Amino acid sequence: MPSLGQTYTLRVSKMTDQGAYVDAENLGEILLPRKFCPPGLAEDSQLSVFLYQDSESRLTATTQIPRAKIGEFAYLEVVANTDYGAFMDWGLDKDLLAPFGEQHRPMEVGRSYLVYVYLNSADGRITASSKVDKFLDDDAPHDFAPGQTVDLIIANTTELGFKAIINHSHWGLLYKDEVHERLSFGQSRRGCIKFVRADGKIDLALKQEQDTLDQYAMTVVNYLKEHDGFAAAHDKTDPAQIQKLFGMSKKSFKRSIGGLYKQRVITIQPDGIRLNNRADSLTT
Repeated sequence: MPSLGQTYTLRVSKMTDQGAYVDAENLGEILLPRKFCPPGLAEDSQLSVFLYQDSESRLTATTQIPRAKIGEFAYLEVVANTDYGAFMDWGLDKDLLAPFGEQHRPMEVGRSYLVYVYLNSADGRITASSKVDKFLDDDAPHDFAPGQTVDLIIANTTELGFKAIINHSHWGLLYKDEVHERLSFGQSRRGCIKFVRADGKIDLALKQEQDTLDQYAMTVVNYLKEHDGFAAAHDKTDPAQIQKLFGMSKKSFKRSIGGLYKQRVITIQPDGIRLNNRADSLTT
């Protein structure tokens, strides 16, 4: 059942001058503005969209990919301060509000903060909070097991090492004498469960092989550098076209652009993928 702040593959129920309406079942028909409609979109097409509210609190669909959905943490930059709080860039045209009451400390424009994205029950809006501790419980039950691969967000330091958020749900610890590289606040990494202690607390290890771009990802980056930073291809592109452009399977391509997007090397747009400035330092 579709809900606000999540991504779904939905059927296009009708096309209008304003754009396409997608059938969001219990939420009704929701407009996907024309600027987000990919070429060739037609009635009964299936399309992956994110559901959120526009500036007038109307339910809206977009093919833009947010940096975090409801229930997730992300490291986001503040782009404006207003009488309502700080607005943060989360990858959509409409910025995400962190109200003053949800700021761990006053936020400044141009700086980035680790926030949790949730649905504010008071006004029904998608909201950001930098008070991350209240959304994580060290004593919450879990089913993590040693050797399990997980996603980590580096969130804090202690005398023992680095506290990291595991799969957007639990705290874990990377011991400083086992980390042989520089880690930064808000950084996303792949890791694994090293040990689950009797009290339920979790020891972590980094997966070093995940830290470098694999050959397929570098193929994508090099193609973009040779074509003005843009390629008319994304996860919906025909496999034959991906093979022609990049010489790889669609599965390898999707895995590569997913990793590049998480590292903010590329931006995924409705009509393709675009290289970000930080990719200038990447070499084969």
